[in-house]
Amino acid sequence: MTKLLLMSFWLPLLTIFPVHAVEKADEKRLDEIAERGSHVMPFDLGKTTHIFTQTPNGGVQQVIAKNKSDTGQINSIRAHLSEISNEFKRGNFSNPEKIHGKDMPGLAELEAAQSGQIKFEYEELPDGAQITYSTEVEKLKHAIHQWFDAQLSDHARHAVPGHSHHPMHHQ
Repeated sequence: MTKLLLMSFWLPLLTIFPVHAVEKADEKRLDEIAERGSHVMPFDLGKTTHIFTQTPNGGVQQVIAKNKSDTGQINSIRAHLSEISNEFKRGNFSNPEKIHGKDMPGLAELEAAQSGQIKFEYEELPDGAQITYSTEVEKLKHAIHQWFDAQLSDHARHAVPGHSHHPMHHQ
């Protein structure tokens, strides 16, 4: 009877707040991504956390410093996310391509998007920065979600999924 009561409580919650698990890449791929990333990202992956939160209209990518007083890491995060946000607005996704490869899920669709179809908003956070991606085009929403899943898989040592059902800073 207890199991039945627990199931009747948790099962509806799982449909409201689905668990989103992404398979991490194998260790060799994680090493390759970290190596390539060190040539593109100016901050130390080991001292930062990437958070990828899927939203109904796209997603929010945050990079935060693990040490809230590490101004060097925070400034490097801000400079990098500001720069790539501007590149994305111009349709330039060459930096993620250098890290993850040309066949990264969602990347081709993001590169093919017409100007203005995806909105990229950069914002500084107290301990890093974020980019909010939003679009009304269904196939681009799906591409953003695929791209976020690929990032989570490839950066598994340094990335976590966000929780889209929680209020976010400037969603």
